[in-house]
Amino acid sequence: MDQERERVSGREHAERIAGLVAGFLDDVPPLVPGEVALVGAGPGDPSMLTLAAVAALSQAEVIVHDALVDDRILALAPPTALFDYAGKRGGKPSAKQADITLRLIAHARAGRRVVRLKGGDPFVFGRGGEEVLALSLEGVRFRVVPGLTSGLAGLAAAGIPATLREVNQAVILATGHAGTGEGGLDWAALAATGQPIVLYMAMASLGPIAAALIAGGLPPGTSAAVVASATTGREAVVVSTLSRIAEDAAAAGIDPPAIVAIGEIVAVRARLIGTARLIEAMQ
Repeated sequence: MDQERERVSGREHAERIAGLVAGFLDDVPPLVPGEVALVGAGPGDPSMLTLAAVAALSQAEVIVHDALVDDRILALAPPTALFDYAGKRGGKPSAKQADITLRLIAHARAGRRVVRLKGGDPFVFGRGGEEVLALSLEGVRFRVVPGLTSGLAGLAAAGIPATLREVNQAVILATGHAGTGEGGLDWAALAATGQPIVLYMAMASLGPIAAALIAGGLPPGTSAAVVASATTGREAVVVSTLSRIAEDAAAAGIDPPAIVAIGEIVAVRARLIGTARLIEAMQ
């Protein structure tokens, strides 16, 4: 009898949750013809989509999407939706940003409900700011649906906290796309802050970046990690030191997409994992 009550209670709870979620989705303002929604797809796992993202995808007539978006996320679109691939991958033939923007404008002016689907958050190294500026200049209606950025959510899923009270009072999010060449960051200035650094798009230049940070004053033994394909079944984590992280990541066969974390927040991961394993062993 108790088990039957539990089954009924569990079913009723599931129905209640489904009803609440449906209500949340209904509360999201509908996309209108000629509108573009810039939607963050999160770090990779479809379960990390926001409800607002699900609502937008379910109404889309056109989805202009980046590379590496999970097929299960794309499956949220109506069966009649048009998929317009706009992926950009370092070192590979890729769509040009100007062309992507023109496509968004053309779809909107054709009266379509458009979703511009980007990994992570569209406003964190995702060119989303440039796209909405271009849309606004052309008089195209738009909205932004934030997503979980990989530089924070991906690290958290891998057991690396972006902040810890006794470790840091700030965290630096930076792009390593330009490396140490022209247009790159002042790596010595970043090193001088003493705060953890989280790098996007840095794998191609990780060795020179690490060397520049060491030259700027960071100890070679500073903890560092690479988290590749965060939150997905392909996730791989390499923990090393700043002086060895590029070499160790290459030896492990790590490929983009990947996030790099540098600083003592990385060292906390071993403590967290050790504690979790101890708890599991006690159960």
